[in-house]
Amino acid sequence: MVFVLRQACFRLLLGLIVLLSSVPVDAQQSSRQQKQGGRGARKLNVLFISVDDLRPTGGAYGESFVRTPHMDALARRGLVFNRAYAQQAVCSPSRTSLLTGRRPDTTRVYDLTTHFRQTIPDVVTLPQHFKQQGYHTQSFGKIYHNVDLEDAPSWSVPPLSVAKNPDEVDADPSPSSRNPRTGRGPAWRSPDVADEALFDGRIAGKAIEIMRGVKDKPFFLAVGFTKPHLPFVAPKKYYDMYPLEKIKLPANPFPPKDVPRIALADFGELRAYADIPEKGALSESQTRELIRGYYAATSYVDAQIGRLIDELDRAGLRDNTIVVLWGDHGYQLGEHGLWNKHTNFEIATRAPLIISAPGVTKAGKKTDALVEFVDVYPTLIQLAGLTMQQGLEGTSLVPLLRSLKMSWKRAAFSQYPRGRVMGRSMRTERYRYTEWSEPGKAPVGVELYDHRADPSENVNIANLPENNTIVAELSRQLKAGWRAALPSNLKRRDEP
Repeated sequence: MVFVLRQACFRLLLGLIVLLSSVPVDAQQSSRQQKQGGRGARKLNVLFISVDDLRPTGGAYGESFVRTPHMDALARRGLVFNRAYAQQAVCSPSRTSLLTGRRPDTTRVYDLTTHFRQTIPDVVTLPQHFKQQGYHTQSFGKIYHNVDLEDAPSWSVPPLSVAKNPDEVDADPSPSSRNPRTGRGPAWRSPDVADEALFDGRIAGKAIEIMRGVKDKPFFLAVGFTKPHLPFVAPKKYYDMYPLEKIKLPANPFPPKDVPRIALADFGELRAYADIPEKGALSESQTRELIRGYYAATSYVDAQIGRLIDELDRAGLRDNTIVVLWGDHGYQLGEHGLWNKHTNFEIATRAPLIISAPGVTKAGKKTDALVEFVDVYPTLIQLAGLTMQQGLEGTSLVPLLRSLKMSWKRAAFSQYPRGRVMGRSMRTERYRYTEWSEPGKAPVGVELYDHRADPSENVNIANLPENNTIVAELSRQLKAGWRAALPSNLKRRDEP
């Protein structure tokens, strides 16, 4: 009798083991979330961190001279995208593309004054979609460019936005030193103040305060830092990290050879500041001071990012929060003789993207896959398990987050207008190819850079006879557009 009972118990136990082993991993994770959340499955939070004019810099991107310990720590817990590209290298168009999941030719936002609600009034933005799914959505700092271009439907409460004039953010205490033509002060400043005395420090503090108040409900919090955008203002302690004599000058302070003039951009934004000459090249000392200021502002913002992440850990939210770190575009610090974005060069269109998703991303990994900022919208929707929106023009990166060996896009696309002329640029595995043309007309300028031989894009080889074939092939691919460059399948790559 005892033997029969033992045999029955063994069969019951074996059956339970088989049953449990057949439950999918996602279902097991969902079950754990239900236990944590009480009545229903606990939704993943989103902390979306935007950084203005941030180049791929710091340890996560192989530039250890620039001190970014908190971004580096986030990279160790997430996936670093080495080749992520803006759809247009200027603030509002780039932000509009990411937050609507549409490209500039769909949003019709090519400048700093057009609001996307004028051109696509019924579009559902990324935070708006989360809001419609029951999330608390809130914005701090620079998300939709400035206060005039904010979007009320995106947020559960009115956003804490940024001023229109960058000098209004951290006002120059010495009005007499302002440029009489523009009203702007010096291009860089290093006040001996606490982090919270400046705008980005206050933004981080406010975001932490709200995070504590909403931690028991699903949230989508967007925190937008204004630095390292001009003016390069940061507390003195961050300037002290970078002795002036150790600042390296740009290796290529000259335009690319044979570049069409239309590809270049005057750095009028920088020349609006009081300590910058209205004409002519910058001196070596001015160049070092500006680069130092950019690095100091970057380290200052990194410290604010650290405060946000520390709060996630303190509140026990890290394992239930997707963290995205994103720079809206790159920035030229004297490379090609330029001090701005506003171009289609690699250094202007490429920017940081790091995603840390609990249970999905493999910690501390990097990928060289070609990705675009329009991909962020569908990625976050899929990670959060929300219904996919229609009309998105990006590709969810979730398959790539799960397996770095996935085949991916053949190209990433950017563009920049010069009056009626549009510069359309395509970055493939090996080349950057750009055509400048008016609608329906032949190009007035063509660029081709071979990144295997010329990663800094110093020589335009589009006009060399030996490149006629590759130029014709890339021109056809550019005209075929982004849809033709999407992943053809999700098979693994052959290479390791």
